[in-house]
Amino acid sequence: MTPTIRRAPAIRRAATIRRAAVAAGALAASVALLSGCAAGSGTTSNGDPGAAAAAGLTVGPIDLSGDCPANIVIQTDWNPEAEQGNLYQLIGPDATIDAQNKSVSGPLFASGQYTGVNVEVRSGGPAIGFQTVTSQQYTDPEITLGYANTDEAVQLSADMPTTAVFAPFEVGPQIIMWDPATYPDVKTIADLGKTDAVVRYFGGAAYMEYLMGSGILPAAHVDGSYDGTPASFIAADGKDAQQGFATVEPYVYQNEITDWAKPVAFQLIHDAGYPIYASALSVRTGDLESLSPCLKKLVPVIQQATVDYYTDPAATNTLILKAVDQFDNGWVYTQGVADYSVKAQVELGLVGNGDDATVGNFDLDRVQKIIDITTPLFDEQGTPPAEGLTPGAIVTNEFIDPSIGF
Repeated sequence: MTPTIRRAPAIRRAATIRRAAVAAGALAASVALLSGCAAGSGTTSNGDPGAAAAAGLTVGPIDLSGDCPANIVIQTDWNPEAEQGNLYQLIGPDATIDAQNKSVSGPLFASGQYTGVNVEVRSGGPAIGFQTVTSQQYTDPEITLGYANTDEAVQLSADMPTTAVFAPFEVGPQIIMWDPATYPDVKTIADLGKTDAVVRYFGGAAYMEYLMGSGILPAAHVDGSYDGTPASFIAADGKDAQQGFATVEPYVYQNEITDWAKPVAFQLIHDAGYPIYASALSVRTGDLESLSPCLKKLVPVIQQATVDYYTDPAATNTLILKAVDQFDNGWVYTQGVADYSVKAQVELGLVGNGDDATVGNFDLDRVQKIIDITTPLFDEQGTPPAEGLTPGAIVTNEFIDPSIGF
């Protein structure tokens, strides 16, 4: 057993955000999606994307060079993993893996053709001192896009406002998990709240404040001391429950943690009434106008890359796994977890079109619900959102191409 650290969804200013478990690898998913060429098919590391462009790459029908930065920087919240596959899908042949700075870059490809610019995907978590991506965006002006959960965007809207332009997840992967052998009649988090189970989580998570405030989980039954390792869950021998991610923990606990080695049951936080858009690609709100010409072309490229990745993730996952290996920072990432992750994302509806035929767009009523739920919570914590905050201030569908979807 090699327990590691996995990201917590705690939304806190200058928070120490950590993540435990494992993930990545390759899977050729059989899904009825729009067809597309996997842009990440070239996986040669240590190349020079600038040299590759200069060596004669021909710009295809989508030319970003006149409207976008020469190097589009995307900041993620953790090490490379399958949940970020659509971003690595953008990287064309001869990718550069920078082990020192924990980034992967290369010519930005759209459905197999060069777009005239480069893209750099930067890792978060330990690579940025476990601070929020939003904090990093406001520290480093080179960052074009960064991950932000809806509740985080609400909380930081007064001091570090961001506007999300693309939602990679239709449903957030955050879960509460428990032992089905110990609790055979528990099917939901609400059912779990009627038992004596202690629920461990990373302290400060806004979703847990919601679960307690709504009466789904009794405050006396939650424990904010979760440290990202499986030790406490295993020691409790099924009596306690724990936070996790639907894309990782169910597989890892059954197949890779030998001291447990059996199934866990879970419910998505989304299905318990907390429907954030997780890891939404966002810009600093003050840069939205200047970046608009770029985003009008770039966001549809990201939409198509998302469809292409889940159609055939194998080559891109090879690049992800290679990056993890070369980063060599203690992050354990197995092919088995990535196989499971891609399958779970599709089968659980974590990625998809929602109620329409479009991938990556936002339901403004859903965003308003999160504003309504979290504003009182953040007011009480002393981090009030911007006064009069509306969905249109933190998300926009302006750049989404409604014709692109699964």
